[in-house]
Amino acid sequence: MISTLHIKNIGIIEDLTIDFNEGLNVLTGETGAGKTLIIGALGVISGGRFSKDMIRNGEKYSFVEASLWCPQNSQAIDGSVIVSREIYSNGRNSCKINGRLVTVNELKEFMADNINIHGQQDNQNLLNPAKHIYYLDDFIGNKILDLKFEYVELFNRYNEINAELKKNYGDDKEKERRLDLLNYQLKEIKNAKLKIGEDIKLQEEHNLMKNSEKLQENLQEIDDSLNNQGIESISNSIRCLERIASYGEKYEEKLTELKSAYYEIQEIARDIADMKEEIYFDDQERNNIEQRLDEIFSLKRKYGNSIEEILDYSEKLEKEIEEIENVDEINNRLKQEKDSVKKQMLELCQKMNLYRNEYATILSDKINRELKDLEMSNARLRVNVEKISEEKFNSNGLDKVDFMICTNRGEEEKELAKIASGGEMSRVMLAIKTVLADVDKVHTLVFDEIDTGISGKAAKAVGEKLKTISNNHQVMVVTHSAAIAAKGKYNYFISKSTKQDKTYTEIRQLNEEETIKEIARISSGDVTDISIAHAKELRKAS
Repeated sequence: MISTLHIKNIGIIEDLTIDFNEGLNVLTGETGAGKTLIIGALGVISGGRFSKDMIRNGEKYSFVEASLWCPQNSQAIDGSVIVSREIYSNGRNSCKINGRLVTVNELKEFMADNINIHGQQDNQNLLNPAKHIYYLDDFIGNKILDLKFEYVELFNRYNEINAELKKNYGDDKEKERRLDLLNYQLKEIKNAKLKIGEDIKLQEEHNLMKNSEKLQENLQEIDDSLNNQGIESISNSIRCLERIASYGEKYEEKLTELKSAYYEIQEIARDIADMKEEIYFDDQERNNIEQRLDEIFSLKRKYGNSIEEILDYSEKLEKEIEEIENVDEINNRLKQEKDSVKKQMLELCQKMNLYRNEYATILSDKINRELKDLEMSNARLRVNVEKISEEKFNSNGLDKVDFMICTNRGEEEKELAKIASGGEMSRVMLAIKTVLADVDKVHTLVFDEIDTGISGKAAKAVGEKLKTISNNHQVMVVTHSAAIAAKGKYNYFISKSTKQDKTYTEIRQLNEEETIKEIARISSGDVTDISIAHAKELRKAS
């Protein structure tokens, strides 16, 4: 249950702390004093939407914190869990559970197990068709829960087998599709007949082709310079040294060095002449090299950044093809197990369907009796159980459960979520909550102005139902009805005051005398001897 709620900077609430109690907590007070803001704060701390317009005028952020008593929860510390949410005007959002930062969705999921808020526009659990099957199954009890436990184990194995088959290409179409792709890729690589290093060699040749004119021009100039000037000049120099070599050893040495250089330059000149001849390429050769480079580039783009990586990928393709072609034996065993598991699941689904159809009628009758007590004698709620396709197994079997409602005779039956009237919606939810109170695991129930559109006998009946539910739940209700307020175990009065041109919300828990006066005020608009006497009668009847 929620033991303490702390609200800061929401609407006209500056800083407010409320200590709630077990049982029926009734909130009443002046119009516009902030009752709806308190419910809104509970919505915020439950992970609901928040508009920056809710931030108190002049402030930069809003803050809501709640202390929950839930000793069975794994996150509880000494039985308590502290949740908080801080929202800034720039949209920044901070949610915490026991000081640990969580996402809004995580906060929402946690609070969904602890609080249900039922207001004029709040469509939570009961208005979510996906939740209806859980209410019906909880109402049925162990008879179906034991079957579901057995079914879920099979369902998990069923999903595991499907995952293994998919991984092993157990689906024949998927297998053939994958083999076609692998064989196509392998054939493309094999047909290319790649050789390690050939791309580098081809690229060098291509660069030569692109620069052949410049190469020929420079090589020709080198050839001319060496043959027409360089070699002839060195030859003349050798003859000169030969004429003076006998005049000293140093001249002989230089003669030897110069002759050696002459022979080296002659060799270089011959190489240059050969290189000059190699520069010629015809257009066909150029096209062949470019096409080959394009082919290699295309393969690199698909299968690897180098020829080595492409060839490695080719080996992996061969290995995977071999594996796929040899998994038939494994997949056949898996398919046989899948058929067996599916057969068992179908048998359990059939049993669960029988229970659900049987108890759907019982649950419908119980809810309709509650609706009659709530002055909705013409309303009829039907718990509809519908089988879905065998190919759509889910964690609950093969049944879809919807709460269908017809609020007036002659009208078409509709889904519960499509009820238009807020007063009808509140009473329908209250009727369902009364029947399911013993099995509903959410401990705190909040009803915002559940008395909307009702009065007299209907209001008294609503009060009785709220009191009944509060025997096993913490119930918070905002009301303008004296009949409902009189049923409160704990009554709170919400008021507002103005200080220095600013409005502030205040709340206090009423003692018995103050509660009588508040019931009197609600019933007649003023506190008189007659209204007080009437309030005492209402209180006594509660």
